[in-house]
Amino acid sequence: MTATTESRVPQAPGRPERSVPKPQFTDAEAGAKEFPDSDASARRYNYYVPAKRKQTHYEDVTVEVQPDPRHYLSQGWIYGFADGEAGYPLTWTKLKAWGVDDPPPVRGVGTGGGGEDLSWPAHGWHEFRDPNEEWEQTIYRNNANVVRQVNGNIENARAAKVFGQWTRNWVRFVERDVGGWMHVEHILGLYVFAANERSAPTNMHNTAMAVNSAHKIRFAQDLALYNLTLTEEIDGFDGTAHVDAWNNDAELQGARELTEALTAIEDDWGEAIFATNIVFEPLVGELFRSGLVMQAAPGNGDFVTPTVIGAGEYDYAQRDLAWSKVCFAPLVHDREFADHNRRLMQGWLSAWVPRALAAARTMQPLWSQPDSLPPRFEDSLDRAKNRFAGIISDLGLEIPKELAQ
Repeated sequence: MTATTESRVPQAPGRPERSVPKPQFTDAEAGAKEFPDSDASARRYNYYVPAKRKQTHYEDVTVEVQPDPRHYLSQGWIYGFADGEAGYPLTWTKLKAWGVDDPPPVRGVGTGGGGEDLSWPAHGWHEFRDPNEEWEQTIYRNNANVVRQVNGNIENARAAKVFGQWTRNWVRFVERDVGGWMHVEHILGLYVFAANERSAPTNMHNTAMAVNSAHKIRFAQDLALYNLTLTEEIDGFDGTAHVDAWNNDAELQGARELTEALTAIEDDWGEAIFATNIVFEPLVGELFRSGLVMQAAPGNGDFVTPTVIGAGEYDYAQRDLAWSKVCFAPLVHDREFADHNRRLMQGWLSAWVPRALAAARTMQPLWSQPDSLPPRFEDSLDRAKNRFAGIISDLGLEIPKELAQ
């Protein structure tokens, strides 16, 4: 309640003083009481430790969103699979993070979030933070921006009638080989990243994979729509030639075989992502996109295709590679399983690097197809190898001897 007291208010000369009530606060009114969580810091989530000094919006909507009995799911997993595995099995990759070999805390009726081993630490997978800070909103916003940019470039090119400047051999290269590359991006996006999106042990990893999948599928769609535009704009452009090229052209069969092999990795999401983003992309993907298409296009009168290819190249070089390095590098220096993870990843390098180099070399004849040639294939491959070696060094791994092949 609010009490009042009377006070005397001076009046003008010749007039009597008036008695005016004065409010007196008793701290009983709404909002007056101070509680332990009344300050501003308590109005943010406090169930996780932020990676930096302040927690971010990305962390609020991503970190620990996935339930886990090792954290707060006191009754144990509330769902499972037909084979008896429950929740998010840590065995879906051979990689290990600290704490995964320890059993979850003993929980039971009435234990709430406590029970025995209350101080048992959460497993180290939960330390991962996507450097791109991707979550649901960013998927739509960033991809929409890319699509607007690509579409704008193509529409400007159509209005300026620039496609008529292309050399004849370049038209054939784009319809067959650039068009054929849409199959690589589509397969990786749908059957590697989307297929493994549910397999990782934290929501942060799975969100990063979902975004990586969206990048690939969008890029494949960009190439498909570009193909349709060129069919309308260039006389004699065969918009179906990419299918025949993908199925029959010898130059693409190495990349096709390797791409399909990446989809066949069983029961290990870690190997699938590692082999794709750490090995395939720098040695084969970037070699084709940056080492060939973007280098050769301007000399053949094409200033449009590099903008389409460049959008997909940016996705990998600036975003998808970044989260992959932050995912795997800490495991190489894990406080408990560093040696195990290092041996495992070195084995993956020994297995996949020779296959990637073989796929790269089958593409070598493509460097001779345009009228205006790009830099020599061997020079492009050397740059790709140096790029790959830098990535491996950043991860803390040894450069595999197979790279010399």
